[in-house]
Amino acid sequence: MRALVTGASLGGIGGALCERIARDATANGNKAKIVVCATGARPSLNDLVDKLRGMDADVLSLTGDLTDPEVPPRFVDEAVKFCGGLDSLVSNAGLLIPGPLVETEVSDWDYLINLHARAAWLLGKAAFPALREARGSMVAVASMSGTFPHIGLGAYPVAKGALITLCQVLSQEWAKEGVRVNSVSPGPIRTPLNVAYKDPEVVAIRNRIVPLGRLGEPEDVAGTIAYLLSKDAAFVTGENILIDGGWGRSGVNQLPGQMGAFRQMNDDPQSGEDEAV
Repeated sequence: MRALVTGASLGGIGGALCERIARDATANGNKAKIVVCATGARPSLNDLVDKLRGMDADVLSLTGDLTDPEVPPRFVDEAVKFCGGLDSLVSNAGLLIPGPLVETEVSDWDYLINLHARAAWLLGKAAFPALREARGSMVAVASMSGTFPHIGLGAYPVAKGALITLCQVLSQEWAKEGVRVNSVSPGPIRTPLNVAYKDPEVVAIRNRIVPLGRLGEPEDVAGTIAYLLSKDAAFVTGENILIDGGWGRSGVNQLPGQMGAFRQMNDDPQSGEDEAV
């Protein structure tokens, strides 16, 4: 496996994915070549590199600002040279600038669109020749907010929605060349950057309302991406997979009067037909 992963750091989704790639390669008797990318050099990136090398992977770390249009093609060029080609591209880098849209600055809007959607486009555009040669795969990490947008996140849901659509367009353009493109949309995932999950009360509340009964972990997302990159997903392209424990589609269960949902959530044995939404 020869992979380029942006937004990589130990403890996050990118780091968990890199570890999964290295582990799967070893299990298959191969050696992974992984290029990990981040905005700047930091301990979490260096620690990830050390851990991956300890897992017998060949690793190259690159840094740069993906909102600079010259950086994505540079990342790809260096990755192809280091790996001798490219089987997988994962556009994972992201950032949230919260606030209502009516108060969002143009600079923040542009930054988020460029970071999430334009950077993924430029990465894919640069990587396409290598992916075509390898009949490889691209996966972008979007967000459940790109499918179920909610307030308070500024331009983030807009950017993630654009990213999902970008992947669907690329999947159609590249299918005839044997290159698959998919996206994943994580929901409530416990990562070091999500400060809300440092509050035990927030964790307890979200554990209750997520249908599967818990927050997600970076490894949950990494496992889905690893599947999409693998031959097991050889007939899957243009898809956006929600990784949210069923949360996004469960909102109607919270409505007063939904007796079936009320009984399930409260272990109430009372009978009666559910009220129509």
